[in-house]
Amino acid sequence: MSKVALITGITGQDGAYLTEYLLKKGYTVHGIKRRSSLFNTDRIDHLYQDPHVVNRNLILHYGDLTDSMNITRIIQETQPDEIYNLAAMSHVKVSFDSPEYTANADGIGTLRILEAVRLLGLTNKTRIYQASTSELYGLVQEVPQKETTPFYPRSPYAVAKLYGYWITVNYREAYNMHASNGILFNHESPIRGETFVTRKITRAVSRIMLGMQEKVYLGNLSARRDWGHAKDYVKAMYLILQQDTASDYVIATGITTEVREFVKMAFAEGGVEINFRGEGVDEKGYIASVDEKVFKEKVGEEYLPVILSKKDTVVVAVDPQYFRPTEVELLIGDPTKSKTTLGWEPKYDLPGLVADMMEGDIKLMKKDSYLKDGGYRIMNYFE
Repeated sequence: MSKVALITGITGQDGAYLTEYLLKKGYTVHGIKRRSSLFNTDRIDHLYQDPHVVNRNLILHYGDLTDSMNITRIIQETQPDEIYNLAAMSHVKVSFDSPEYTANADGIGTLRILEAVRLLGLTNKTRIYQASTSELYGLVQEVPQKETTPFYPRSPYAVAKLYGYWITVNYREAYNMHASNGILFNHESPIRGETFVTRKITRAVSRIMLGMQEKVYLGNLSARRDWGHAKDYVKAMYLILQQDTASDYVIATGITTEVREFVKMAFAEGGVEINFRGEGVDEKGYIASVDEKVFKEKVGEEYLPVILSKKDTVVVAVDPQYFRPTEVELLIGDPTKSKTTLGWEPKYDLPGLVADMMEGDIKLMKKDSYLKDGGYRIMNYFE
């Protein structure tokens, strides 16, 4: 019989990639999605199976981590071999506006899963993966950050995730549960949420190149992050639950890059060089030159007059509304344990990630003209 996996947050970036990965391995996958009046399954639509299909291996359930009875019922019905808790209110900036909900979903939500497994007598059957985050390190106490580095969370999101981390460790030690934390550093992809800074950048840069947008507003350009590809990171999640002994792992590339540099790399994918001038809130990015051959190949010859007309014009600006009340300036992970113990090796480097995201967004922007208005406003509200 095939293994059964239960994924919370299945409609998110990680949930979609993990679902595809597990299905290829022969798993039956159950996914939990929140009820909404709008369809929010875009990332897994290509995997969806009609409920009338016999012996289908992807089944969706309505649920929410804030509802303990709902979570317990789903776990009881599905009897999973593995649970991947990926659901969360995962936007750091928004967590300052919704701290109570963030604590309830991200912190106590983890407890609800662990307690359901214990009460249902599944401790010896079900292995649990808890999606922890590099935001736990916050005001970093050590560079690079590894499994033994002290935590110093700097946002309601990170504080809630801190509870999720330690309650996972506690249940592992108290009840001998196979429960592990994956401390994942920033991981992105072409299906990353539009309000996260990397996707906001690649979408905006694509729109600027196509003449659909004048500039993009960002927050702290000097913030440094350890960015990897989500496709690589979901493989690490799987490997963590295949270990004989539960433990906690940092999943990272070991390389850190400024937001400012990520912007430059995104523009460079279309052959556009930009220079930054000024400091602090007055810093701006200007188009310096255009490699016409690269631009024609990656973006399209018909858009060349548009980008050439933008030379020496501002395409990147800073807006203080995107600053966090408490900023995390530097994150860089030490993946030694995950590489030696799990045998995990990422296939994508940062240039490969940026190229993948830019290719996807250029195609998307050409296709989805509705982004000229409503989508643009939503994209620029958060960072």
